[in-house]
Amino acid sequence: MSTKILVLGRDGQLGFELRRSLAPLGNVTAVGKSECDLTYPLQLARLVRREKPDVIVNAAALTSVERAEEDVVRAMRINGEAAGELAALAASRSALIVHYSSDYVFDGAKPDPYVESDRPAPLNAYGRSKLAGERAVRAMNPAHLVFRTSWIYGVFGSSFLRSVLMALRQPEPLRVVSDQRGAPTGAAFIADVTALAVARYLHGGAGFPFGLYHLAAAGHASWHEYACYVAEQARIAGLPITLTPADIQPVPSSEYPSTARRPLNSCLDTGLLERQFGIHAPPWRDGVRHALAAMAGSRNLA
Repeated sequence: MSTKILVLGRDGQLGFELRRSLAPLGNVTAVGKSECDLTYPLQLARLVRREKPDVIVNAAALTSVERAEEDVVRAMRINGEAAGELAALAASRSALIVHYSSDYVFDGAKPDPYVESDRPAPLNAYGRSKLAGERAVRAMNPAHLVFRTSWIYGVFGSSFLRSVLMALRQPEPLRVVSDQRGAPTGAAFIADVTALAVARYLHGGAGFPFGLYHLAAAGHASWHEYACYVAEQARIAGLPITLTPADIQPVPSSEYPSTARRPLNSCLDTGLLERQFGIHAPPWRDGVRHALAAMAGSRNLA
């Protein structure tokens, strides 16, 4: 009998890539908000009862940091409570739950990359909701994989990468924060790691390393350095832009208007993932360069 995999968050940049990466492992059903709204617990229960999955991959989330700050209740419902309910539903079927958390569970005060055992201390509502979700998943189902990720971008969907590309087409210089650091991480890489982990789980055997893992690209950059690299590589890839790295001005967080505080250090140590799964994180620049090349290719084929 074919393995049944249920993916939530079909229409997001990670959900898009998960549909590709998980397809070889079994029968994948991917649903979006129109099929299952995470704000309604009964819809979650009906969905799991209907699909009878062996694996649930929860890529659905309220991802806007600003919107989470403006609607704390909704953020906690989607990112926190619903995640725990999905984990409990998976446990009722002896199914694996895969869930994604965030570097924003930390306050960014540590000078070095964060490891899984570091104490969370989120600065904003989004971070608090993601922390609530990962804790609920771990409490509700021992058969879990929780991946904390960092600065996700994709070829499709909304991300800093695509926002910068749009802004680079305008004549006005950009102002980009230069004192927050992290690792731009491709949705495709996260999806591929997820598929490798799920495949290992499905192959069976004792001692599967359930738990919490940091999952991010290697290296780190500021948002300003990231934007400059996008400008440089977009021009090489032949994407239509007007501005150059010289037109991108660095600014401190204090000069950038925001309703939510953000950590200055979002770097994640991925050593545990490497030791347990043998997965080596690629340099963040490689992923960004490949994504821009893919965007250029799809544009040329259009």
